[in-house]
Parts: sequence; C-alpha cells; structure tokens
Amino acid sequence: MAPSPSSDKKRSLLEHYWGHTSFRPLQEQIIDSVLSGHDTTALLPTGGGKSVCYQLPALMMEGMCLVISPLIALMKDQVQQLGDLHIKAACIVSGMSSHAVDVVLNNCHFGKIKILYVSPERLQQRSFIEHLRQMKISLIAVDEAHCVSQWGYDFRPPYLHIADIRQYHPTAPLIALTATATPEVLDDIVRQLKMTHVQRFQSSFYRENLDYSVVYDENRTARILRIVRQTEGTGIIYTRSRRATRELSDMLNANNVSATFYHAGLDAADRDNRQRLWMQGQRRVMVATNAFGMGIDKPDVRFVIHYDIPNSIEAYFQEAGRAGRDGLPAHCYLFASPSAINILRQNHMSEFPSLKYIRNVYRALCNHYQIPTGSGLNTQADFAIETICSNYNLKPVEFYNACRFLEREGLISIPERDETSSTLSVIAKRDELYRFQVDHLRLGNLLFEILRMYPGISSVNVAINERKIASRCLSDTANIIQMLNQLHAMHIVEYKPCPKAPQIIFTSPRIDEHSIHLNEQNYDVLKQKASERLNAMIGYIQNNGVCRSRQLLAYFGQTDLQADCGMCDVCTRQDATSDGLEQAILALLTKNRLNIRNLCELLKVKDYSMVEETVSRMIDRGELYLDENLFINVS
Repeated sequence: MAPSPSSDKKRSLLEHYWGHTSFRPLQEQIIDSVLSGHDTTALLPTGGGKSVCYQLPALMMEGMCLVISPLIALMKDQVQQLGDLHIKAACIVSGMSSHAVDVVLNNCHFGKIKILYVSPERLQQRSFIEHLRQMKISLIAVDEAHCVSQWGYDFRPPYLHIADIRQYHPTAPLIALTATATPEVLDDIVRQLKMTHVQRFQSSFYRENLDYSVVYDENRTARILRIVRQTEGTGIIYTRSRRATRELSDMLNANNVSATFYHAGLDAADRDNRQRLWMQGQRRVMVATNAFGMGIDKPDVRFVIHYDIPNSIEAYFQEAGRAGRDGLPAHCYLFASPSAINILRQNHMSEFPSLKYIRNVYRALCNHYQIPTGSGLNTQADFAIETICSNYNLKPVEFYNACRFLEREGLISIPERDETSSTLSVIAKRDELYRFQVDHLRLGNLLFEILRMYPGISSVNVAINERKIASRCLSDTANIIQMLNQLHAMHIVEYKPCPKAPQIIFTSPRIDEHSIHLNEQNYDVLKQKASERLNAMIGYIQNNGVCRSRQLLAYFGQTDLQADCGMCDVCTRQDATSDGLEQAILALLTKNRLNIRNLCELLKVKDYSMVEETVSRMIDRGELYLDENLFINVS
C-alpha cells in the first residue's frame, strides 16, 4: 500500500483549492484511509464536508476517481463547482448525445479528467462498462451510500449493481459516504458493496447548535407565522403536499414575509430561479417538498420547520440538519398532532399495496402505452399518472408506490426529473454565423459563449445546462431559455428543452403480469422495516420525557452524549415546572413591561403555548392583566 502523504501536502491542497487552512473533524483520517488503499465508510453529518474526502485524494492519486451519485442535478453542480476550482471533472447523464458522451469518455481515456460522475444506472450499460474497463481508475466513491441498502429509507435498485464494477479495478479502494445510516444499514452497505478490510469513520450525530422541538398545535399556519416573525434569518418549511407549498408561501407573502416555493412538479428553469432567489437572500423562506435540499449548502439557515411528519427519523434528521451549518444557533420545529399521526399511518399503508394490485398496475401501464407482450424494451414516454389512474380507476398514491416496486423489480424506470437534459445543436453555417453575430450583438454573444462551452455543438445535438450557461453569461436561467427559443425560431440553432413532464421507461420487454415473480418474502421484510421506521418516528414525537437530541442519537446507535442538550422542548419543559415558571414570570414582570414574545425570549422557553397557558391561568386568578397594547402587567 502507498504510504500516507505528509500532512503539509494535504493541507496545501486543501488551502489551494478549497481555501481552508484546517480539516473538519475526521476528514483527514478518512483521506488517509483512502490514500492507504483501504475500503472506507464515512458517516458524516449533513454539511460535514463529505465531498472533500474523495475529491482531495483524487488529486493525489494517479488515474481517475469514479463517483456514483443518485441525482443528476447534484452531479452537474459538483462538476461546475470543481470547474470553478480548476479541477478537471465531468459527468455523463441521460439526455447527452452519443457524441458528447464519447468526448467525455475519450477525455477520461487520455487522462484529461480527474473526477468522473455517473449515475448508478449508467453502470448497467454494456457500452459504458467496456470503456470503464479500459480506464485507469484509482478510486471509486459512492455518494449517498444509504441508497445501497434495501433496509434503508431511500433504497435505489440500480445501486445494487455498483459492486459488479469492482472486478474491473480490484486494487482501487472504494469509499462509501452518507449522512444518515443506522448501524444495520451501515452493515448492509458494506455487504452490498463487497467492501473488505473496511475502515469505518463515524462523526458524532450531535449538533450542539441545533435545538429540536415537537410542536403540538392544530393551528399550524398561525403558529408558523409567529415562529417566522420571532426568528431572524432565512429558513425552510417542509411539507408533503405540492399544493401546500404554494399556499404556505402565499400566506407568508401576504403577511409581509418574503417567501417562495419549490417542488418536483415545477420545470427546471423555475426551480433553478426559485432556488437562486432563496440562496441569494432575495427570498427569506423556502416552502418545499422533500425534492428540495439535496446538495444545498446555505450556511445561514436559522430555522427548519416540518409542517408534516416525515416518514422516518433518517429523513427528518437529514432535512432538519440543513439548519445552522455555520455553527450558530438554529431551530428545528416538527409539528405533530393525533390527526397528523393518523395520516402518517394511512400513508404508510398506501406505500405497500398488495402484490395483486402491483400486477394490475403493470398491466394497466402496458395497456396504456400499447406495449404488446414481448415488446417495449427501452420505450420512453411521458408518465401520465392522472390519465392512467382515471382510465383504470386507480388511486394515485397507491399507483405511484406500485410503480416504485415495479422499478425495484427491474421492469420500469421512473427517472428523476433532473435526469433529462435539454439539447442544442448549431445548424447555421459558419459564414452565416459570422454575419448573425455582427447583426445581433446580444444573441451573438450568447452563441459565442455556447460555442466555447460545448465543443462539437456545430455538428451534433449536445446536452446543455441552461443554468450553467446563465451563470457563465451573468444572466438568469429564464432569460437564457427565452434567448435560446429566439435562436431556434431564427433557424440558427435547434433547441429542444428538457421534457416538462416526468418520464417512464420500460427497462424490460413486457411479460404477462401473471409471470411476474415478485419476491413475497422480500416484500414482507421491506414492509416490516418501513413499519419499524414509522414507529420510531412516532415514538420520537410522543416521547416527551427524554431529550430530543438523546433520542435522535440513540436511533443512530450513539449513546455517549454526556448531558442533555438543554435546549429542546423536552429539556426546557423539564426546566420550567408550573410553579417555577410562574415565579420566573412574576420576577421578570416586576422589572419589565413585557409581551409573550419577550417573556419566552428571556425565559429561553421555545414552547410558547406553555407560557401562554401559564399567563392565562395567572390572569384568571387576578395576578396579572393585559393592557391595551397586549403587554402583561402585575396586578
């Protein structure tokens, strides 16, 4: 094995490329493990600097680092960030022309690429494997590695094929990175990726600057408005419903709180623009489904609110962990009620439709897209969920979950929206281009920049990234799309925007639904594991006797927290008994003229309802009264 490089060399690279003078906790040990040739697992919290753990070793090793990542948007962002750092990186994504893919692969063969990002689906393509076998791979990195585990909360079937490529580069170490994995899931990751002589690194899950609170309040909207007004800085509100993202955003804007919303149903340009407005501070609050947040590194998020209860502690911990990445205090609120828990249980039941129902959904899909038995391999079409459900009398939620199980079985694929790309080719001839650039300065400048960014675009369709073009041109994505449409209308380019509708791909020829051999035992185990995660989430909500941080850490197998956090709703409630709280309120009011908000801030109590109830009791007894400005006074 190669000796570990000097600390000076690693720190020099860290400062030169990333501008940091010291490593974050465990980063250097993880890097040393990789450079020493060990298979390595890195369990680091959200925002803990996982990417540096493979990017820096890649710079120090001969050959290339292959990164398997689940989301195309993440890959594109990483490649752009590395390009800004002058690190040679590329990604291969669906929607790219064969010429564009060949250009990237040739650059890999000739050593012009240091880090290559691909999706796990790419590893199932024979043509890519043939190229991969010829590449000089020095390191394999698996990002979001919890997707490998069938027992995890976010399993992706294509991840199971990652281990197959190790045979072509048996000496290349593999590093698996994730922010959320229980001990059982971590063991499954090691097993599924066929890792040997593994060095495991796990940072503490404890975030001392975050306080977690479960809020029992049926009037969520009013409470959220109060929280947002009482908390400075930017924040995220998570909800399950796309409709609720818009409604909550409208409510906040109507109350003079700048907000925007985000969900997977918006087109790429709209999502990019909304994300940019929030990242740049032009919108204070982002209201979103769980489609938002992956790869977002905004350090100054002061609060994360969960309007609905997540399906699992893993999902909650990851989303709440997007608060306070700058190390400063931040607040995490989770709304709960008996009715919300009932809805959560009902959603769980719909996640696992019967095996008979799954077979019926497969027949409906094949019939809708008119695919005969034995045909249909690689058929791709708009995923018309509403139409299919209406025509075949299917419930949308159960239908979609059945499709996900069919995807597990390798019969269909439902790509993420960001896995499709716009394409562009320049169809005007060279002399025509010259005249055009002279006559149309604004459009000509855009065309010139595109020709620089995408070599070969004059001869074939090339996958493009409108957001990246906008960034290079110091413009916004919507403006770039408008200009590309103008160029298309003028027959200068052929521009095809990425499909707005979600897509479905038949990854296997149609078989008779009665021939689908669904693994019933595996299905039952998956259902049991999901039920265990659900019960753990409900148990966390209902356990009002143990520090929230202790509960979260214990779920991930960490039981060494020395003391309670002292900040969560459980800790503050225990610190403020009824008698003690009344005495504290009286002591403060004899010196100050305060309202409820002032009281809670001075008492350091986050559960406003507890203070309100106590004040109400004291008013009823005649000990306190409210003046005309709603300030509390001692009688």
